[in-house]
Amino acid sequence: MRTFLTISLLALAMTGLVPAAEAARPAAVPRAVTPRAPLDAEEQNNIAVFRTVSPSVVNITALGLERDFFSLNVQQVPQGTGTGFVWDTAGHVVTNFHVIQGANAARVTLADQSSYKAELVGAFPDRDLAVLRIAALAAQLKPVPLGTSRDLQVGQKVYAIGNPFGLDQTLTTGIISALNREIESVTRRPIKGAIQTDAAINPGNSGGPLLDSAGRLVGVNTAIYSPTGASAGIGFAIPVDEVNRIVPRLIRDGRMVRPALGVTTAPPEWNRTLGLPRGVAIVRVQAQGPAAKAGLKPFARGEGRVIPGDVITAINGQPVATLDDMLTALERLQPGDGCVLTLWRAGQTRQQRVTLAESDD
Repeated sequence: MRTFLTISLLALAMTGLVPAAEAARPAAVPRAVTPRAPLDAEEQNNIAVFRTVSPSVVNITALGLERDFFSLNVQQVPQGTGTGFVWDTAGHVVTNFHVIQGANAARVTLADQSSYKAELVGAFPDRDLAVLRIAALAAQLKPVPLGTSRDLQVGQKVYAIGNPFGLDQTLTTGIISALNREIESVTRRPIKGAIQTDAAINPGNSGGPLLDSAGRLVGVNTAIYSPTGASAGIGFAIPVDEVNRIVPRLIRDGRMVRPALGVTTAPPEWNRTLGLPRGVAIVRVQAQGPAAKAGLKPFARGEGRVIPGDVITAINGQPVATLDDMLTALERLQPGDGCVLTLWRAGQTRQQRVTLAESDD
């Protein structure tokens, strides 16, 4: 058969329909590889960061309950996936709250492909953060190196590592495009101070680490701006200083225990209507609460006029213009902490020290 094929090819070659070189069937020899210079410093750093941090990155599968149509048995089924990272050798894993929101259970798959049932330790939806715990051996857990976000600069190089499908990690690179952005949490409260990056953050990468060029955690990837759902070069991350403030409290208390002043505040329209300065007007003071003990007074109505009360304009020197500003400032403190309020009343400004209590929510 081979002899016949060779003769046929030769015959075709003589007619000019097949090149003679093809008819001769020379040996298929691969081309020689062109030597290259060593990888440049940037490439070597990319590889080093990925190799160092990828063992800290995990896949998270959120599970929900579903009833089988025929047998009516209830079973757990995947309802979404995301990324997380190892926080410590005690088995705590950090991710976005929206990754596990509404889930009945969750599973965490480590970089070595071992999989564990996860327990929810605590969550703070206002900052889109959640902490899970798995019963893995300490030797299997490599906590992500921790950095800081206070000294980040626009133009600084960053890396995003994700594990959206539990198969392997992905690495994308970019720069910090902007700082102090504001995004919206699942509770509709704004997350202030967010990091904007052009490193590709695709669906499924939520909850993964944003790293600096030293391989340190500087943020938790949480959202993208995209009309199509694909990365459009506009991603956002929660700054690590915020994460490092919240996560230890979730591990300790199982929730974000808010410190409280013991006041009820007026809507912003009050300030415009009454000609008050920017701040939070107090309309009720809880009996025996921190504000009452410190002598704060609410606005009140009396004989057709408004009796002046206190307006909180700053907490520990940080300006407070809205209720959300006040809550954000208080969240940086803990019950039992003291703070200094800057108060305005009837054209006079004063400062008052208050010892915070634990909120009821």
